[in-house]
Amino acid sequence: MDLSVKPVLTGDRTVLRPFTEADAERMWEIVNDPEVRRFTGSPGRELTPKLLRAWYGSRGAQSDRLDLAVTDPADGELLGEVVLHDWDPENRSCTFRTLIGARGRGRGIGTEATRLIVGYGFDEVGLHRVQLDAYGYNHRALRVYEKAGFVVEGVRRAVEWRDGAWVDEVLMAVLDHEWAAHRGHPQTAGTRPGTGVTAR
Repeated sequence: MDLSVKPVLTGDRTVLRPFTEADAERMWEIVNDPEVRRFTGSPGRELTPKLLRAWYGSRGAQSDRLDLAVTDPADGELLGEVVLHDWDPENRSCTFRTLIGARGRGRGIGTEATRLIVGYGFDEVGLHRVQLDAYGYNHRALRVYEKAGFVVEGVRRAVEWRDGAWVDEVLMAVLDHEWAAHRGHPQTAGTRPGTGVTAR
């Protein structure tokens, strides 16, 4: 099993669909949003509209990663992306990342999009583990990941110099048996993630 199938995943608040080259213009706006830039790491090279057209136009051909567009079901507006990458077939693991533009924030869309693609990874791809890392000051994202069942595994302290200060990186993951128990809703499954303590 690999990630060559590019599904359409439908929730109540968002629809995830494969990317096309035509999405590059909107994604250019999103990746240049000040909050997106603050909370995502350096891309490693300067992004240009031409580079993004080539990137998003080629996502459908990748068998070792799954990049899906996060869209508004009401009008199809592109709001961001969710990605499973760093596919390790031997250990059945992937790394997850997401970014949501200004028009998609504060609406529960990021949480639902996370649950949709992570659930697909476990149910359809047969993943054992999905992991992520996020800056320690990205409290909104960390809360989304916790709500979707990710468990904090550790902190890489002072890992990067950003905006005049050293910042931490939080490492989180969710395993297949955990997902099977809570389906991305650990609060309603009776325990808080990673604690074994009954939620009150």
